[in-house]
Amino acid sequence: MADEHLSPLDLAFWNLDSPGHPMHLGAVAVFDRDPERPVDADGLAALLTARAEAVPRMRQRVKDVWYGVGGAAWAADEHFDARHHVHAVRRTDAWAAVAELMARPMDRHRPPWEVYVIEGAPDAPFRILVKLHHALADGLRAVEFGAALLDQGARMPAPSAPASAPAAPRKGAEAAVPAQVRGPGLHLPALPLPDPRQVVASLPDRVREAGRALGIGSAVLRASLDPGGPAALGAAWTPGGAERRFATASLDVDDLHRVRKTSGGTVNDVVMAVVAGALRRWMEARGDDPAGPGPRALIPVARRRRRGVRGGRGNRISGYLLRLPVGEPDPLARLRDVRAGMDRNKDAGPDTGPGAVALLADSVPPLAHRFAAPLLAASARLLFDVLVTNVPMLDVPLTLDGCRMTELYPIAPLARGQSLAVACSTYRRRVHIGLLADAESLPDADTLAAALHGALAELLDACG
Repeated sequence: MADEHLSPLDLAFWNLDSPGHPMHLGAVAVFDRDPERPVDADGLAALLTARAEAVPRMRQRVKDVWYGVGGAAWAADEHFDARHHVHAVRRTDAWAAVAELMARPMDRHRPPWEVYVIEGAPDAPFRILVKLHHALADGLRAVEFGAALLDQGARMPAPSAPASAPAAPRKGAEAAVPAQVRGPGLHLPALPLPDPRQVVASLPDRVREAGRALGIGSAVLRASLDPGGPAALGAAWTPGGAERRFATASLDVDDLHRVRKTSGGTVNDVVMAVVAGALRRWMEARGDDPAGPGPRALIPVARRRRRGVRGGRGNRISGYLLRLPVGEPDPLARLRDVRAGMDRNKDAGPDTGPGAVALLADSVPPLAHRFAAPLLAASARLLFDVLVTNVPMLDVPLTLDGCRMTELYPIAPLARGQSLAVACSTYRRRVHIGLLADAESLPDADTLAAALHGALAELLDACG
């Protein structure tokens, strides 16, 4: 059975990965303890190990391929052992442990995921950190992987491997290779020649793709020349190193809806206004002047691949760019500015404009990704200053070994030169926000997290 090639965007994420800036997503789930029994971190790790064994994609690693020079594909890890990926950690400061673990790159020769059971103080809830490389899953698929490890997922029938995913080889069994290409030496898959009529018929699509790519490229160039840029956050906004800080905040969904009903727009608009207000309060507390052009936020937009589209499996995302109105002192005026900016983005659509830079990956051949990745990684901070993403979540009660999940904080990766990534997810009437920050630029990430509550309270007071 043929290996499944990484989609162009997944290949880009794989090549953007570096030891100092690993491109993995994360999520921290917080669970209540069962009062009838102590937490057994090693036992939970064994339970999660057994459940991970049953998820086909979690048994696969990324390997280089000869066809599509510079490309990569998912292939069965013949030496897969889930015990290499699941670990028990005992730390009193759980959030500091999360920051350290998120900063660690994963072994690129193994399936790119890790799970940690974090046991803190004896009377504190325990936490589960799941790390997934961005090439393995986007936000929505990461939720699917995480759910498979919980009690609800374990009660469902084991998912069958996708048609294009290879099954793990049996010991001593010969791989199913067509007879016409089997023999001594190197085994290469048989490659059917394309039908010339199909090639001709696809030319108009390729021309349209090239035109769209040029349009996005020119918009990206204009955005990178925007004189505002990262300096909008003052001297604090400097490229840092590999050390991370992690902080969290939890907002009431009903409070966000109250602001929305009073002022219009969407809940996401309100969240963006809260982030802008929190950045303003945080800057003022540090003695920085929030006046002037605000920081540019990249807001990812999921775009599901259609059948027949090149690289039809895997991630496909676009994004909006929004300059956050940090300099505006009036909270309702900040919300109006956010709404106006998001309305302009939506009118243009997620397939156009500088925020759609991720879609350029579809127009670049695999080998170009290897050469372009270092340039793209180095230029990310020229395009945006902060990542703000909303991760969808199943809004049903979830448990692990009978223990109730009470909170879920998503974590987005930091690109090179970026100081802050903000990820939000709604679970059980709360919006849980995870902030991953560069330790050099934002050592006080917990202060920024607390400012989110103050920014929402300010909006609520303004709404009356």
